[in-house]
This record gives sequence, C-alpha cells and structure tokens, in this order.
Amino acid sequence: MSSFLKNHPFAVDAFFDSSTVLAYAVPKEELEKLIPECLEIDTFDNKWGFVAMAMVQTKNLRPKGFPKFMGNDFFLIGFRIFVRYTTSTGKRLRGLYIIKSETNKKKMEFFGNIFTHYKYTTVDIEQIITAEKTEIRSKKSNFEVQIENTKEDVDLPLTSPFANWKEARRFAGPLPFTFTYDKTKEEVLIIEGVRSNWRPTPIKIIKESISFIDQLNLKGVALANAFKVEQVPYWWKKGKIDKWTR
Repeated sequence: MSSFLKNHPFAVDAFFDSSTVLAYAVPKEELEKLIPECLEIDTFDNKWGFVAMAMVQTKNLRPKGFPKFMGNDFFLIGFRIFVRYTTSTGKRLRGLYIIKSETNKKKMEFFGNIFTHYKYTTVDIEQIITAEKTEIRSKKSNFEVQIENTKEDVDLPLTSPFANWKEARRFAGPLPFTFTYDKTKEEVLIIEGVRSNWRPTPIKIIKESISFIDQLNLKGVALANAFKVEQVPYWWKKGKIDKWTR
C-alpha cells in the first residue's frame, strides 16, 4: 500500500505564483553517475548535461477536482537533472529526474513523502523583494540567490555554453515529464505535467551560492541560464508505470 501511495495515485492541481529556475551546464559524463540505468542525459551539443534548481511559490495546491479553499500554499525547491527515457513501446520522452526536494512547511513534507518518491525535507526559505533585486535564501539549506530586478534585455551568463536565449530556452524547464525508477521491479514511474501561460523571461543573476550543487562534487559546473515565469496554472496527471526493457 505504501508503494502504491507514493506512485502519485491521483492528479494534483496548483497555481504557480512564480517559478525561478537556474540551470547549470555540466559535462555529461559527470551527471551520468547520478541517474538510474534506465535514463540517459539530455544533452546539448552531445557534450553538456544540465542540473537545475527550481524555486516555486505555489498556491492552492490540492488533489485535482477539489475546491481551491481546500488547497495549501507552499514554497517548493527541486534539484533535477534533464534526462530522456525510452518507453516499453519505443516512445522517446524528455523530462526530469529529481535528486533533492525541499519545502518551507512540514505539512508539505509529510504529505509529499506519502504520495511521492521525492523525499522532501523542510527548510527555512526567505524571499526578500525590493525595487532593485530579489533575494531567495535559506540558512538550513545554505543557499543564496540574488536576482536583479530589471526590465532591460538580459545577457546570457558569461559561462553559458549557449549562443543565444533560443538555445537556452530548451533547457529552461519544466519539461513535460518527471521520472522515478524502481530498481527492484525495473519499473519507471512517469508523471506528466500540464501547464498554460508558460512564458519564461530571462533574468540576471547577481549572486548564486548553492551548497547542494557544490556537494555534488561535479567537475566543470557552469551557470548556463536563468529564467522566471509568473502566474501559471499547472497540474500533474496521475502517475503511470512503465516496465523498463533493456
């Protein structure tokens, strides 16, 4: 029963007040050791893989079909790797593999760990917005991100492997699918996300210090892009199990 509950047994509805994503380019060989055997790294120029930190302020998160007043507001942080998966029917899917999940409320940790495999932990999350910049930080998780609030055109990070924002947009997330692997059963849980009004805006990062990225001990890590979206209706479909065929 516990295994069944963790497999996203029902659809979930939410509204994203905002979602801020920083993606880091890493030589693909460095990321291959962090993903299960059923997945492959989604690459750029067949050289770079990407690990991203997504910081999302959700509103009215609840089982789909429930009224909004029964929902809850949470701040969610997810660290994920861009991957591809080939289904048992030969369909190629592009998506994300989650390696760490955080939230600002114990309630989300409790229910998130009942109904998902994402292993949520609760941390302090502080967001400070002024006319000049936005700061998102956590003492417990030991990260700090500072974003310049500007309406001017933003250049790609100097360390980015992309030639332009059009290339970078392909690795802005979220991707349509999220994957979890059960090695014992050789089964892949596929979660499909559905969104509307998804218009990512490039943002200028003043400072980024993220302890978890450092702890991965990856070689050649470089900030590749940073985007923000706002006011996005979003929902996740009920999970589907696919038998992985080698």
